[in-house]
Amino acid sequence: MARARRRPVRPSRRLPRVRGRAGRGAARRDGGPEHLTASAFVLSEDLTRVLLCYHRKGQFWVQVGGHVEPSDASLPDAALREAREESGLTDVRLVTTEPADLNRHELAAAFGACRAHWDVGYVALASTSDRVVVSDESEDVRWFDVDALPNDVPENLPSRVAYAIGRARSALG
Repeated sequence: MARARRRPVRPSRRLPRVRGRAGRGAARRDGGPEHLTASAFVLSEDLTRVLLCYHRKGQFWVQVGGHVEPSDASLPDAALREAREESGLTDVRLVTTEPADLNRHELAAAFGACRAHWDVGYVALASTSDRVVVSDESEDVRWFDVDALPNDVPENLPSRVAYAIGRARSALG
C-alpha cells in the first residue's frame, strides 16, 4: 500500500524536489508513472472530526483528493475542487494556501500505468451538518472523530491528520 514517512515533513521544504524526482509530466494524468496530486484534510469547524472517503481503487479510507486538472489554477485550487467533487459539500474552504502535507505513496496495479502519487495536502474546513454525497471514485464518504479513525487507513494517516489539525490551529490562531 503506502510507503511513506511516519512523521510529516514540512511540505514547503520538500516541494521543489518533487518536480525533479516525479518528472516533467507529473502534473498531467497521462504524464508518466508518477503523478502530482492534491488533497484536502477536510476538518470540522471545531477540529474534532475529519472527512474521509473509502477509495474505490485503493480499498481504504483516506482524505479526499485527486489529480490536478488543466482547469486548476493552482494546487490549492485542485485540492478544493477535489474536496467538493468527492464529498458533494459546497461550503468547503481552505484554512491556508500553504501545503500541510507532502506524501509520496506507491500504487497498486488497480491504478493502471501510474505507479506513484506525490500528494500535496491542504487543510480545509466544512460543516458536519451539511449533507455529503458519494462520488464515482469512492464507495463511501463519512465524518470520523479524529481520535477514532477507522482501521483500514494507510499506516501514516493518523499522524498526518494530527499534523493537519496542528496546522489548522496554528493558522486559525
